[in-house]
Amino acid sequence: MKTTCHCGAVELRVHLPGGLQDARRCDCSFCKRRAAPNVSVPLVALEVVKGADKLTLYTFNTGTAQHYFCSVCGIYTHHQRRSNPNEFGVNLGTFDGVNPAEFEPMPWHDGQNHPSDR
Repeated sequence: MKTTCHCGAVELRVHLPGGLQDARRCDCSFCKRRAAPNVSVPLVALEVVKGADKLTLYTFNTGTAQHYFCSVCGIYTHHQRRSNPNEFGVNLGTFDGVNPAEFEPMPWHDGQNHPSDR
């Protein structure tokens, strides 16, 4: 499936054998502020097709999670997960032709009580 940021400078190709059915939200300190639901994909299932030079990286706290944004329009496209560094979370709103509202109610991941913080 194709995903793009708002301005089109960044384009990703994502292979989702299970579709978008595992879309979810997270309530960690960062995700609750951006409010973007995401879907999980293995690292090998995501390819930056266009705009790798336009991606900006944001990390915080432990630096494990790596959040990528378009440097032109500011849209969060994907992040490498802290909960599973072998996966990316991809912004559900960046998939062409997908309306995240159609997946509500959506499950929530308890990011405030992350297992790595125990």
